[in-house]
Amino acid sequence: MLFRTIPRQDTKPLAKALLAKFGDLPALLATPVQDRGGEGAGPAVAQDLKIVQAMLERAAKTPLHQRAVISSWSQLVNYCRMTLAHEPREQFRVLFLDAKNQLIADEIMNEGTVDHAPVYPREIARRALELSAASVILVHNHPSGDPKSSPADLAITRDIVAAAEAISVRVHDHLIIGKNGVASFKTLKLL
Repeated sequence: MLFRTIPRQDTKPLAKALLAKFGDLPALLATPVQDRGGEGAGPAVAQDLKIVQAMLERAAKTPLHQRAVISSWSQLVNYCRMTLAHEPREQFRVLFLDAKNQLIADEIMNEGTVDHAPVYPREIARRALELSAASVILVHNHPSGDPKSSPADLAITRDIVAAAEAISVRVHDHLIIGKNGVASFKTLKLL
């Protein structure tokens, strides 16, 4: 792709340098535009990489609108990993589903620091009512890379489940996304 941004040059050394610096393509794409400089990559390269990331995220999200999320576990995990695994700050997202488990909306409820993103159960419940959601899937990332749940993760999940139950909305799962894997509260029998 770089040869289109930097015409009439050998771009293979730049591509290798960028991959070496950031580790892999998903990490490179997830890096904020202002941090992609150096290694011979100018603002045009940084912007084109951001466009590629946005296109890939949109492409990954599109099939979720056409198919039941719950019946396609691998597609859901791939989408969540693509959008969250390399984020430098913690994000708490909610996938709002209709009665047929089809995606209504994927919304960032809050973005925090490197190890904490405050989330409010009443805001999730309010948004579920606004969207007429029948169920939700909670998703957040751990920028450290370790998807292991913390006591705070367990506590907020219990609070969200209680708030959702009060308005007849089911919490299907809570996924924690890390560079090193994905933890599912349902699979771990924490939900």
